[in-house]
Amino acid sequence: MENRELVLKAFEEAKKPLKTGEIAEISGIDKKEVSKLIKKLKDEEIIYSPKRCYYDIKK
Repeated sequence: MENRELVLKAFEEAKKPLKTGEIAEISGIDKKEVSKLIKKLKDEEIIYSPKRCYYDIKK
């Protein structure tokens, strides 16, 4: 499974907004890599930030 899919799966399992560190723990991916993926997913408008430092999937 690709890192991108692991990050999206972490959001689906948590069912709440997550911080970058929490996503890294759940998915097992390095925090820096998670940060890069978050930026890409935000640019693609797949996820958003409901409050500072938290991210969630757009519904």
